[in-house]
Amino acid sequence: MNFTINEIVKAINSKKVRISDHAYEEAQSDNLTFEEIYYSVMHDEIIEEYPDDKPYPSCLILGYTFGNEPIHSVWAFNNENQWAVLIAVYRPDPELWFNFRERKKI
Repeated sequence: MNFTINEIVKAINSKKVRISDHAYEEAQSDNLTFEEIYYSVMHDEIIEEYPDDKPYPSCLILGYTFGNEPIHSVWAFNNENQWAVLIAVYRPDPELWFNFRERKKI
């Protein structure tokens, strides 16, 4: 991976974030605020990396809301202009994840 969670956090703090239509719709559907989503990124970890995603590599981050509920968010990062892109966000289904960190084999 050619970026770290710290670079995503720096982009968030610098207000250099783009939000995909898909992520916007998912956030509304799961009743998540962008403040909660940003907070979740600043306090947890990358659990999957997608280095071959286009146009930029991306990753799945596990974080937690202000109320300590798990959130998964998918972020890409443009190294050239230092912008983070929120691609997707959702409340993970416990039936599909071990400790919300590892996918269950179904």
